[in-house]
Amino acid sequence: MNPDALDTFFDVVSERIKACGNEVRRVFHGRGRCYEGLEQITADWLGQGVLQIAIFKEADPSFYRALRDGIEKFCQSDIWKNAGGTTVVLQHRDREGAETETLVGEQPQQINVIENGLTYKLDLGKRQNNGLFLDMRLGREWVQNNAKHKRVLNLFAYTCGFSVAAVEGKADQVVNLDMAKSSLSRGRENHQLNQHNLNQVAFLGHELFKSWGKVKKYGPYDLVIIDPPSFQKGSFVLTKDYAKILRRLPDLVEKGGDVLACVNAPDIQPSFLMEQMAECAPEFEFVSRLDNPPEFEDIDTDSALKVMHFKRQG
Repeated sequence: MNPDALDTFFDVVSERIKACGNEVRRVFHGRGRCYEGLEQITADWLGQGVLQIAIFKEADPSFYRALRDGIEKFCQSDIWKNAGGTTVVLQHRDREGAETETLVGEQPQQINVIENGLTYKLDLGKRQNNGLFLDMRLGREWVQNNAKHKRVLNLFAYTCGFSVAAVEGKADQVVNLDMAKSSLSRGRENHQLNQHNLNQVAFLGHELFKSWGKVKKYGPYDLVIIDPPSFQKGSFVLTKDYAKILRRLPDLVEKGGDVLACVNAPDIQPSFLMEQMAECAPEFEFVSRLDNPPEFEDIDTDSALKVMHFKRQG
């Protein structure tokens, strides 16, 4: 990365942080390759005065020196002070364990963030992923706006962001499935932070392909959300296993029901989901691809997050 490009980094962060208020937002997205010399750096405003910068590939020492100098100058600006800025942390995503370094202030181990008026608890400094994928902001918003009186199945639920949005949108029932029980526990906390009735929410800590009977027992569903990892050792390979899920949809989804099928792998094109759905569950017709948040600009939209809306006919 180019230290001379960091003026652009701080200009963009300064402009976007003013519009965030106390809501969590990506404020710089170099990974979209729209900023030459800054392709391996991102920045997220977490609210409550915390800015989290991440570097995804080891840079030259001159880049780190320039970044620290820029942060020192930025933290003296009126923009930082008016935003209530107190803390800057740097996550080294290229290093084992995703080492996190505190550059300014004191790093909280956990923080409650606000997105679309809803509260989520994040972990800082411990894990590579802190508990909320910010590029899915408009997907969660879509679910909140389309969940009223629906039974929702949230596959690969992680910390249940879609579930929180669905219950807030007055869904009748949400079923979350994820093999990581610790993630589901955080999802339960997220619902509690938003004063949700947990009687409406089920948490299934199981491996999906061994649990179809449990999943089907709660159905049929009006909305199914499929948001898998690209690769999960020993349990899921996107290019091989996505079709196994799509073949089950006719047994899970009501006629007229909706499916949000998601892929966040740069080398997988939107046509992958269209073709897989046409082959495995042809009664589900493509409706639209949801927009990604504008702050996640990408030089190639087909490389960015794909959130595809399908509807069952009949």
